Amino acid sequence: MNETMEKFGYPATLVAEFEHWVVLARAAQPTLGSLVLVAKSDATAFSDLPVEAHAELKQVTTAIEGALGKAVDYARINYLMLMMVDPNVHFHVLPRYEGSREWQGREFVDVGWPKVPDLGHAVALAGDDLAALVGWLKGYFA
Repeated sequence: MNETMEKFGYPATLVAEFEHWVVLARAAQPTLGSLVLVAKSDATAFSDLPVEAHAELKQVTTAIEGALGKAVDYARINYLMLMMVDPNVHFHVLPRYEGSREWQGREFVDVGWPKVPDLGHAVALAGDDLAALVGWLKGYFA
């Protein structure tokens, strides 16, 4: 486990695991189904990942897009490689949609639609709520 995986709650937030990548549920949900895709490597530069990790991205992104398509019926998907605070290679994966989605009595509005996502506007989940989101999302990756 690297520092970035730990920061985003691994293993409690684990939704799917691949040989070189983990898919984690984001505790702060700017849109419903927001994830963090983290390389298992200690690399801090995208170009430093092994060739196999780059190749596996095809399988990983196909799984993510299929799962989130079913879960939240997104219109677009954003993969943001921000890496300003958390050092290891990772992407914030945000399903984008017009309007809102509801889950367990909560409303998740894509405030930035159709422009840049607003990461500062998010539904914060913790404890049982975050565990429920993880379980719900895992079902779409099975």
